[in-house]
Amino acid sequence: MSTIHLTNGDVAADSLRTALQQAGRNDHVQALRDDLAVGPLRGVDDTPEVRAEFWQRVMDGTQCDGAPRNFLREFTEQATVLEQIAAADAQVAVWHGQSAADQLTLRRVCYHLRNSPQRLNEVRLSIRDLTDPGAFAHSRADRATSVGMFAPDVLQTRLPEVAPISVLRISRLALEWQEVKQANGETRRWRDNTFTSGTFGDLDALIVEHASDAWQPAARIAAQLMVTDLGFLVSDSLVLWRFRELAASGRVSLRGNASGSHGLELRAAVSTCSS
Repeated sequence: MSTIHLTNGDVAADSLRTALQQAGRNDHVQALRDDLAVGPLRGVDDTPEVRAEFWQRVMDGTQCDGAPRNFLREFTEQATVLEQIAAADAQVAVWHGQSAADQLTLRRVCYHLRNSPQRLNEVRLSIRDLTDPGAFAHSRADRATSVGMFAPDVLQTRLPEVAPISVLRISRLALEWQEVKQANGETRRWRDNTFTSGTFGDLDALIVEHASDAWQPAARIAAQLMVTDLGFLVSDSLVLWRFRELAASGRVSLRGNASGSHGLELRAAVSTCSS
């Protein structure tokens, strides 16, 4: 019977496709393109607008093939893919690392396939599998990982370890997904196998803390945030959005093109108070 492999994000999917090709297999790989650790979740399984509107704000100005990205279309298509996978009879293997986004993807898939538990399988990856000594995950206190961090050669060695998920665990993970959706925090931290809600204010406070009176490359601050234990992995696009939001509220100053980190500089806001 055929197997559909699911990953969180395109980078992970591309790496897994290469691993399957190296192993002489033609299994289908489907990327689920959504960092579920950030943004609203309530209603996400009912309408694509919930996530599309959020990412439209975050990725403001981002283009695809010379045209603005249509997030509503992208998330509508993804909802259709999930429905089709749930309605099919193929085996499903969810690949996940030890990060909030990967773990939420696992739980969302369990929710959608909870009525077909016999089809659900998983491959668990952790920092122990990350053979690249220079990978930034080694610098994180929480040792958080995502499948996209692993080279195809590593993923290929894990192909024989695709294992069924028990019915009891599927039910528990599906329930956890519903609880996380209901909590509907701005961010979701994953520690000790438990999700807690956070706010973008946690990330904003760190950005302001790293800002100094002198201009410095925004990419440097972004890199520092990427190795900070926030309970979730921080993406470049999310950091850039928070840079823009903080600049708009006068908490930091930016110079350069704020749609990308290349050449962008940041400093603490200059006080306009006078005696």
